[in-house]
Amino acid sequence: MTRRYDLVVVGMGSAGMVAAELAASLPLRVAVVERDRVGGECLWTGCVPSKALLASARVAHTMRTAERYGMAAHEPDIDTAAVWRRIRAVQDDIATADDNPERFEALGVEVVRGDARLLDAHTVAVGQRRLPTRFVLVCTGSHPATVPIDGLADAGFLTNETIFDLERPPASVLMVGGGPIAIELAQALHRLGITVTVLEKADGILPRDQPELVATLSSLLRHEGLSIHTGVDIERVTVEDGAKVVHALERGSPRRWEAEELLVAVGRRPNVEGLDLDRVGVETAPRGVVVDDRMRTSVPSIYAAGDVAGRFLFTHSASHEAVRAVRDMFFPGPGRVSPLVPWCTFTDPELAHAGLTSAEARERSGDAVEVHRLDMAHSDRARADGHAEGSVMVVTVAGKVVGAHVLAPAAGEVIHELALAIDKGMKLGELASLVHIYPTLATSVGRLAADAAFAGARRFAWTVRAGRLFDILRHR
Repeated sequence: MTRRYDLVVVGMGSAGMVAAELAASLPLRVAVVERDRVGGECLWTGCVPSKALLASARVAHTMRTAERYGMAAHEPDIDTAAVWRRIRAVQDDIATADDNPERFEALGVEVVRGDARLLDAHTVAVGQRRLPTRFVLVCTGSHPATVPIDGLADAGFLTNETIFDLERPPASVLMVGGGPIAIELAQALHRLGITVTVLEKADGILPRDQPELVATLSSLLRHEGLSIHTGVDIERVTVEDGAKVVHALERGSPRRWEAEELLVAVGRRPNVEGLDLDRVGVETAPRGVVVDDRMRTSVPSIYAAGDVAGRFLFTHSASHEAVRAVRDMFFPGPGRVSPLVPWCTFTDPELAHAGLTSAEARERSGDAVEVHRLDMAHSDRARADGHAEGSVMVVTVAGKVVGAHVLAPAAGEVIHELALAIDKGMKLGELASLVHIYPTLATSVGRLAADAAFAGARRFAWTVRAGRLFDILRHR
């Protein structure tokens, strides 16, 4: 007799694992189909290896700049093969613990290996096997996008999915792209002694973030020695004497760069191929599977979450979407996803973002927008730690926080308080009532909020003076 499931999850990356664990705990009959490694892009080619790389690079940079802390600086002796072995060790540790398929099987989840395709609104096929189910959740993730550049395919190139498969990184890299993946990898590789040149087509890097803070970060990266070129229109790629050569126009002027390798980081594309989504009526678009605010597709019994749904391409967003999708499937009332998803680019210092930029706020609300800024040079903790670069910027509309942007060490930790303020429709001054621990970087948030509160208090200063006059008259 064929077993019928409550939920079949296709893909066991960040979204799929969370969905399967939640559904199994309810308890429901759950199967997960995975064709590759459990853990998905985050564990094997994304967040985990890149953050392990960044950690090693930060140590090298600290040794190189130790005079900032009153100690002798030393050029580190870097064995990049050893760094890559450490990255794989971190991945293996996670894979054998939290992301171990046996852990999910112990929870009651059936892990099915193979390629999935949809036969109808309630049936997933894996090879010759049929998995009948009440609901389907597609969590197949995404893959690196490429660009149609003459000669690029013939020359060959790396992506974030292939660079960590090497025994060691190349000695020099031309980085095509200026988004978060490119900039994180570029700074890390540069700090490990690899010659890196960033080539970005747009007028600046990190175009979705607050421009003033991006400009500060760009200046800091260039000060470290990272070569960043913007306004670059690549015409072709050739291979000459074993080197890969990029021929381009930089703001209209002919340029040529060469390196041992190219790394293309120009965005992501949803993994929708081979699922037969169109055959069962699931609508797709260039960004991925089309979903509503409950993560439902055009077929009510089929949901999608994570990168394949194309909302926000982040691990934390994927997990949130998966939880809300399962909640919508099996509990009364809608399980709508939050439109507010903060993010962080894990450079050093980090650049965190929540809500609207100042330009986006002005497009919506015009003159009601105010931008509040406090530089980290006024943070005692940042100065003590030797990293007083960066700022906290808060965007308000009629006093309410609608955007927050932080460039600082551990900005990804600091941003959550401000994201909560946006989510709850709080006024900036309200954050001043929370006592912030001193000395922390988050104290800067409290100070910025206090400045806003003090500005409001000054509008009522006349009441203080009136009270003093009343006391004088009363005692005469």
